[in-house]
Amino acid sequence: MSQRHLARMVSLQILYQLDFSDLFNLKKKEEKTKKISTYSLQEFATIDFKYKEFVDNLIKAIVENLEKIDEWIKKFAPEWPIKQISVVDRNILRIGIFELIFSEETPPKVVIDEAIELAKRFGSETSGRFVNGVLGAVYEKLKKKIND
Repeated sequence: MSQRHLARMVSLQILYQLDFSDLFNLKKKEEKTKKISTYSLQEFATIDFKYKEFVDNLIKAIVENLEKIDEWIKKFAPEWPIKQISVVDRNILRIGIFELIFSEETPPKVVIDEAIELAKRFGSETSGRFVNGVLGAVYEKLKKKIND
């Protein structure tokens, strides 16, 4: 398993815990986020893990841009109210949409493939298809914007 894939897995675990505990709505969410991130990195990352900064930056950026990211989810999964999407799928989409829209660090096809792998591993039987459909539609919209 690549270090970047492990970084996304740890990020998913952190976002899951924040979302499941409704910690996104806390006034001191930055403090709680750091505690959860520190714990998750200690528990789930390997000793030679080199992407702690990647995880920290990814989590911080997603938390800061949560409303914008969730708007993209609402737009591209309109038949699913955001709170009805499973916590796992919702946070995989948050990672994928952040990386597609707000970060140019990773090629879009890699972002989508990584998200699908997370969905298959941690989500339900249909999570992979759902995540692929939403992120694929977001990617097509972005390509169309660039070409216009």
